[in-house]
Amino acid sequence: MKVRKAVFPAAGLGTRFLPATKAQPKEMLPLVDKPTIQYVVEEAVSSGIGEIIIVTGRNKRAIEDHFDAAFELEYYLNDRGKIDELAQIKTISELASVSYVRQKEPLGLGHAILCARPLVGDEPFAVFLGDDIIGGATVPCMRQLLDVFARHQGPVIAVERVPRERLHQYGVIAGHRIHDNVYEITDLVEKPRSQEAPSDLAIIGRYVLTPDIFGILADTAADKRGEIQLTDGLRTLRTRRPMYAVEFEGKRYDTGDKLGFLKATVEFALARPDLADEFRRYLKSLSL
Repeated sequence: MKVRKAVFPAAGLGTRFLPATKAQPKEMLPLVDKPTIQYVVEEAVSSGIGEIIIVTGRNKRAIEDHFDAAFELEYYLNDRGKIDELAQIKTISELASVSYVRQKEPLGLGHAILCARPLVGDEPFAVFLGDDIIGGATVPCMRQLLDVFARHQGPVIAVERVPRERLHQYGVIAGHRIHDNVYEITDLVEKPRSQEAPSDLAIIGRYVLTPDIFGILADTAADKRGEIQLTDGLRTLRTRRPMYAVEFEGKRYDTGDKLGFLKATVEFALARPDLADEFRRYLKSLSL
């Protein structure tokens, strides 16, 4: 089974970044000069996925506009001879085939994925959470997961070792290593207390899922907040077929957190040849 499609849940309200997200999707907040969601879509494309499904909500029109053609802007840039800028803009709209579906209410990550069911159909698919930007590896994170899926033909989740005092912020897996950095999952626990966590392997926002997850999510009861949690659906899925985790190679930036977003901005700027030298001099000049 080949994975051709990727689902991007992007209907959240972005309350941790208010007031910046009052009238702007959090997915469009820029790291240097590129919106965060574009980094994640580029990872999907570089992993060999050509069909992108973005689950949006109210006030997310800017995401659709970003991945669409911008004829007036392209005409202006061409007319002014700004060829490099024109090439950048055209590349965005030509990255992949992008389609959209609405999540009308914020009913949880599991529900957001369930909204994509009509567009995914009866085939395996990838899921990307846009807050997690992962770079620094020769092979993109999702490509690492897809290679494991191709080998085992079962759902695959990205995991990362996290200090125990922070495990309560994540879903955590229990499992045993089967080879290299790959584990077979025996259980998943959502936001456990540090002393009760089954491991220090936290679930990160990359998944390869089989289509039977849709029926499971449709039958999953909402939690006390009225949300359908993906982790609950995954626990049921694991009882029906083997499930795997990959301790991926690369560096993760949690851009859903203000401090993580600031760290990512600094490191991405320092990685830019056109900015690095002057920006580094500026940072060194600060009296910290």
